[in-house]
Amino acid sequence: MAGTAAPAAQGTVMTLRACLLRIACCCVPPLLGGCVNATVDHMVFNSPVDGIGDASVIILGRRHASDYETEPDFIRCVGNHIAARDKSIRIVDEFEFINAMYPWFEPRTAPLQPADLERLLEHAPVAEKLAAMDPEYLIWIDGSTVRTDSAGSMTCGIGPGGAGCFGFGTWSNDATYEAAIWNFGQRAEVGRINATAIGQSYMPAVVLPIPIIAPVQGTACDSIGDQLLEFLSQHY
Repeated sequence: MAGTAAPAAQGTVMTLRACLLRIACCCVPPLLGGCVNATVDHMVFNSPVDGIGDASVIILGRRHASDYETEPDFIRCVGNHIAARDKSIRIVDEFEFINAMYPWFEPRTAPLQPADLERLLEHAPVAEKLAAMDPEYLIWIDGSTVRTDSAGSMTCGIGPGGAGCFGFGTWSNDATYEAAIWNFGQRAEVGRINATAIGQSYMPAVVLPIPIIAPVQGTACDSIGDQLLEFLSQHY
């Protein structure tokens, strides 16, 4: 009798595991986004005109801090967000611009104030390259996304019936960014935008770990991009 009971018990375990996996797959996907709280503040020093016309926009990340650097993919995200909503806006790629202007926009030499642009334009090669790009705005974005805390534990193993994990983990991310908008022709700062987003992500594991990610950085990207469109686009 013991020889016949073992397959039945294994079958029960396999059935239970399959059911849990099915429940997880059916119920979790609608919840695959953690909670995010976002705040946006902006200051306008000089009101924008109706769009930038044929001019271009340069968006760069500040990387002067010793303990963090503004992520290149965040700068790319903001540029893509703007270009997707107004295809007439021409965004200069960050690293193509930095390489073309080397070494004048490296962290140790980049202008910290709009008035510093005059110093750069005294160099003929720099002035010629900038004239060819015809930028209307130079936008500096400073900030980063960091993990603030985490908790929970998870155990994974491999047995005769297969592999699986069990446990629960959670963590928080905090995104804080500030965009300073310089009008290239006026050599003046015309606006400043602050965006913060705080989110809680989760990782429950019943057989398979299922990440429920809070889109903290993406929310901050969309917030800054929407505000910048008010300066750059005639449609906002």
